[in-house]
Amino acid sequence: MVSTSELQNEQAAARSLGDRTPAAYDSDSYALPPVIKQYWHTSLRWKWLIAGIIGVALAAGLLSTLLTAPRYTAKAQIEISREQKKVTNVEGLESDAADRDIEFYETQYALLRSQSLTDRVVKGLNLARREEFFAAHGITLDPEIFGSGGRVPPTASQQAEREKLAAKLLLANIQIAPVRRSRLVNVSYTSRSAVLSAQIANSWTQQFIGASMDRQLSSTADARTFLEGRLAVLRTRLEQSERDLVGFASRNNIITLGTTRDAEGKTQVQRTMAATDLEALNAALNIATADRIAAESRAGTSRGGEDSVEALANTTIAQLRQKRAEAAAEYAKMLVRFEPDYPAVKALRGQITALDDSIARETSRVASSRMMTYREAVGREADLKRQVGGLKARLDDEQRSSIQYNIFQREADTNRELYDALLQRYKEIGVAGMVGVNNIVIVDRASIPDRPSAPSLARNMALALVVGLGLAVIAILALEQIDEGVSHPGQIQQLFQLPTLGHVPLTDLEVVASMDDPKSYFSEAYFTIRSNLAFTTDHGLPRSFIVTSTRPAEGKSTTSYALARIIGRTGKNVLLMDGDMRSPDVHHLIEMPNTAGLSNLLAGDDNVGALIRPTKYKGVSVLTSGPTPPSAAELLSSDRIKALVAELQTMFDHVVIDAPPILGLSDAPLLGRAVEGAVLVIQAEGAAVRGIRAALARLRMGNTPVFGTVLTKLKASELAYGYGYGYGYGYGYGYGERADGQAA
Repeated sequence: MVSTSELQNEQAAARSLGDRTPAAYDSDSYALPPVIKQYWHTSLRWKWLIAGIIGVALAAGLLSTLLTAPRYTAKAQIEISREQKKVTNVEGLESDAADRDIEFYETQYALLRSQSLTDRVVKGLNLARREEFFAAHGITLDPEIFGSGGRVPPTASQQAEREKLAAKLLLANIQIAPVRRSRLVNVSYTSRSAVLSAQIANSWTQQFIGASMDRQLSSTADARTFLEGRLAVLRTRLEQSERDLVGFASRNNIITLGTTRDAEGKTQVQRTMAATDLEALNAALNIATADRIAAESRAGTSRGGEDSVEALANTTIAQLRQKRAEAAAEYAKMLVRFEPDYPAVKALRGQITALDDSIARETSRVASSRMMTYREAVGREADLKRQVGGLKARLDDEQRSSIQYNIFQREADTNRELYDALLQRYKEIGVAGMVGVNNIVIVDRASIPDRPSAPSLARNMALALVVGLGLAVIAILALEQIDEGVSHPGQIQQLFQLPTLGHVPLTDLEVVASMDDPKSYFSEAYFTIRSNLAFTTDHGLPRSFIVTSTRPAEGKSTTSYALARIIGRTGKNVLLMDGDMRSPDVHHLIEMPNTAGLSNLLAGDDNVGALIRPTKYKGVSVLTSGPTPPSAAELLSSDRIKALVAELQTMFDHVVIDAPPILGLSDAPLLGRAVEGAVLVIQAEGAAVRGIRAALARLRMGNTPVFGTVLTKLKASELAYGYGYGYGYGYGYGYGERADGQAA
């Protein structure tokens, strides 16, 4: 038993944690489970439907496998090398992009599926006349349309219809599968005949090679014809352009001394005669100008002739100066010993004077020689300038003429280059046409398969399993969308923004027997609900409240009965009132007669104490609904219900009212006006979400606070989410019952 002090301690502990509201408690404790676990338990809920759908799919797969005729697939493999055909070596406008390889191979794959190749195979194997070919595909020919298979040959129209049907069957059963990141291609054919499949696969590859070579030879012949015509035109154009070039050079006196050709085949003129002559004269003019400048510098020096370079380098002047220096020295010596008038002294002085005159004459001759050299340099420079000017005018005329000359030269070069390129290509195509090289090689020939490729029992069963699982998922999703009931506690906070006071497991035991055992999961669940209900108001457990539901049979009467008993165990006096005067049920749970009760009090009887009866349960009294009134809503709409509840609150600590369902009736909202609030009972997988929202809207319209919800009849599979009873209820006792009815 739980005492009042224990309850007070529990409430104090809750307030010490920050006055956690039931909404917050519900948000932490009843968060949505992992998505995978939700899917798992949803699957468990619909396990028989899933098993049935998968079983039907597997049976269909097995039946189709057994009824399908065996089919054989023969596979050949070829290698396709990259080959780019060019009619000319002249580069086109398109750039060499990397994706041209992709275009080439995509073209080859398309050619492998082409109608022309199919027609070649049909004619190569004579499939249109072979009855076993059509039988290998399960086709029975209509004699009127396709002719008979006997000795009478089909008509032309019938033969055409046969060939058309054979080509259609080939295209429907051929598979072209390129091997990734390689040049290999698998060519497979499937039919009911192993031999015929191998024949067609091998013929397909051979005919593809033959068609490729035919296209190559055909394109080579066309290219040769085209190039022959182009070569004739270019030959004539080249001869004419060379004649024009030579004639223009002769008329304009353009004489070239040397020509070269660059890497592109363009003719480059190194030099002409006029340019060479001008270059030589210009070099001579530069030399003459340098000589004139040097002579002018020597002739116009400011120093005397005696000190000039020529004078100092002249041997005659040097000898004379030496003799004068010797005579001057001797003259100085004699002046020391003799008078100036002494004859010998006079003779030496006359000798010195004569030497000075000789030096002056020689120096003057050197100076006149410099002026003559300068005049000659000036004359030579002027003559060369005149010749250079004349050659410049000639070269200028030649350069003006070279514009047209270069035009003729470029035209001749272009025609020559095109002619040489086409001539070379013409020779290559001629050789290639004779050699007939093919870029397609058969790697593996198709062998006759020794076992059928279809039907595969394992593959068909796996496919049937996948299809069955897919259909099962679709069916479950559709049913889940149709089934709008609440399946687990976490949805309540998410859908209605209401706290979950608790949830009650579905049990096969009697309600009274389950409540008699305080250690049972059923009893523990309602004790948890009562504990959470104590946190909904600031004064603890509400003094008066109604217990209602969206629709009948959701467990509201059981919840009212269980809460009254749990409250009574805590030492409180509680009155259990049956407010459902239309379909009362409390008197059955209490096992008392329902001769008089609430309807009598609302009809005018004021003897409240006489109608309230004690029960065998501690602290619990009961007020039954009484006789069924003609209109319960009229009785509840009066003010007597408010006065009655107020009077009962003075007599009992708590008043618990079992109210009628909300939808379709006005009784519950009328009762809600007389109490502090309401507890909404929701059956797991019961009422639709839209119905629950409508019920809540009606309560709120009547200004009835909703303390929280109680989720009832929760299945054992839903308890595996972790909401219930394998851990919480019964923990610590070491015995009791689990939610599935087994011993704990």
